[in-house]
Order: sequence, then C-alpha cells, then structure tokens
Amino acid sequence: MSRPTLRTELCDRIGIEYPIISAGMGPVAGTGEPVATAELAAAVSNAGGLGMIGGVSYSPDQLRAEIHKVRSLTDRPFGVDLLLAPSFLIPIGKKERAAAAKMKPPSLPSGHIETMQKIAEELDIEWHSAPPDTTEMGSWVPEGKSWAGSQIEVLLEEEVPVFASGLGSPEPFAKTLKAHGVTILALVGNVRAAEQVRSGGADYVVAQGTEAGGHTGRIGTLALLPQVMEAVDPTPVIAAGGVSSGRALAGILATGAVAGWCGSVFLVADEANQPELQKERILSAAAEDTVVTRLYSGKTMRNIRNPLIEAWERHGLDALPMGQQAELIKDISHSIRVAGREELLMNAAGQTAGMLKQRRPAGQIVAEMAQEAAEILAHDLGTRIQAST
Repeated sequence: MSRPTLRTELCDRIGIEYPIISAGMGPVAGTGEPVATAELAAAVSNAGGLGMIGGVSYSPDQLRAEIHKVRSLTDRPFGVDLLLAPSFLIPIGKKERAAAAKMKPPSLPSGHIETMQKIAEELDIEWHSAPPDTTEMGSWVPEGKSWAGSQIEVLLEEEVPVFASGLGSPEPFAKTLKAHGVTILALVGNVRAAEQVRSGGADYVVAQGTEAGGHTGRIGTLALLPQVMEAVDPTPVIAAGGVSSGRALAGILATGAVAGWCGSVFLVADEANQPELQKERILSAAAEDTVVTRLYSGKTMRNIRNPLIEAWERHGLDALPMGQQAELIKDISHSIRVAGREELLMNAAGQTAGMLKQRRPAGQIVAEMAQEAAEILAHDLGTRIQAST
C-alpha cells in the first residue's frame, strides 16, 4: 500500500510527513517516570509524525541523555515537552538552598490525614509511612538558574527543533528559543490562556478539550477549538483531546486545525513507558470508565476510575494545592505499592479509552491514523457532503 498524502503547513515548517504529534506525557502512570521517553518519541518520528519527550521530571543531565538517545534512534524531527509553572521559573541560589534546607513543609490538615487513613482501612490496605524523599529538585539546578531555565538551556545546546509548554506561557524563553530556530507549541484549555500564550510567543496554540487524559480543563474539544482559532488568528492551532483515530484526525483537520496532539492512543503503544497493568486497564475500559479527579495532584486530572478515586470523592474532601496534595497521598500511594494493589495508582487516560482495544507499535498507530484520515478527507467526506446537497 502506498503511503498516504496528509500534509499541513505544520508538516512543511517542521519537516514531518503527517500532522500527528504524540503528547509529551510525563509521569502519568503512578510510577514517577515519564511515559513519553526516547523510545516512544523516536518511533512516532520514524513513522512520519512528531514524537515528543515528556521531560518535566528530568534533571538537565537526564534530559540531555534522553535527547541523545532519541537521536540514536531517529534522524527525524522531535520535540521536548516541559512545564513552565511559576515555581519552576524561580532562580535558585545559595540563599534559596539554605532557606529550603531549614524550611519545614507546610503541615497537612489533620482531618485530611485521618480521612486518607480511613480510606486505606476501607480498601483493606495496611498503612505504611512512605520513606523520606532523598531527591531534591533544587540540588540538580546550577546556582542562580531556575529549574525550567536549566532545562531550556539543554534544549538550546542540543538544538532540539520543537519545544512544547505543557503548562504556562513560553514568554520568559520565547525570544531566545526563536533566535535558535526552535518552534514553540503551548497547550491551553480555554480561550483566555490561548490569548496569553499567543502573546507570549507561541508559534502554535494547542487547544486541549476536556476529553483528554491527564490534566485537563472543562470545555469539550469541538466547542473549544473554533473559539481558540478565532481568538488567536492568524496563529495556527493544533487540536488535543479525543484525537485517537483517523476519523478524529480528519475531523479536526476539517475544522482548520493544523495537527492532532495525541495522548491516549499512544499510552497503549508498545513503546510507551508504563506498566502492563495500566495499559490493560485502558484497553479494557469503556468511555464512561474515565473520571476527572483532583486526588492525585490537586488539579483536575482525567483517570481510569478505581476504588481509591471513588472513596476520595465519596468522602468529599477538598483537594489541597498542587504539591501539598501529592504530599497528602504519598503515604497511601506507598501503602498501595507495598500491598501490591497497583490498580489503585494513577492511570491517566482520555475518554477515547473506550475505542482502544489492542496494543500496537507506535509506528503502526501513526500509519493507520494517517491512512484513515487521508481516505476520509479525499473521498468519504466529499462524497457525504455531495450526497447531502
């Protein structure tokens, strides 16, 4: 079968064959390790799409090593997805390190702790306190530089062609990135954020609908997409949320999007760096089996439903701010691992989980999506429109 033709201006700018981007997924499987590592990114790029590394949790040295690994696996364009949260932009110096060493973490509400212990008892999980965390993000960062800034430096030194801001505006680094020829993508979940990242230097705005897995907003993709397009015109827009098939890809391209940002479909790819159990739970799920919860991070996150999430929602606790919420669930997460109940850990996935039924290599996923989308756009869509007029 000949390779389909499916190109947009994004393909021409970046030098890829198909407008298919694999989301730069970080630690979304409860393991603490990124799902979108070099193997997945390279496989997508080799197949003609744009593979992304989920780099948020990597130290500068780890990120550099992962970039080198991608380049050992492909000679095609790829990108890196990082977070530009305000706390990641604060320069770290001797005073900050000394203050951090003396600073005690904010105490957690006793009622929240007691409720988590009660939930563990309800789920028949023996309570174990998590061992102290010996890794300190600040210790990995050169003095006087921010966490995000030190990661961006690696991207510039390694001449990574595409950068995606999964959270926050690219404005602090946009001028430097553009001077080095880096194409900037920025993810948003509403129109206000789209206008901010456009003004902050994004070359492409990624409009992510609530259907998406992981951290997500409240507006559906087909409602959000045209509003973002109108708000940021003439900046091109990429669609995310629900893009797990050629049909969906054809749909968002027909609206005027220049690519699909695809996460859930690659969560079950052979190259995805997550446990088999998490992949199996996605493959066996129906669309109704995902739920948006603040349990795991304090922010809205779409996951495969499980008894821990249900117990959390049933008790009606307000989530703590991001960071504190992770501290709150640290002990119960450790207890879950000790008990061998990994099905209760984070298992991010979008509503398209209901259509994902088999494991495939990432290259096959890209090829099948491109083929189906090209056929619909070239033939089926035109036939249907003609037949209805």
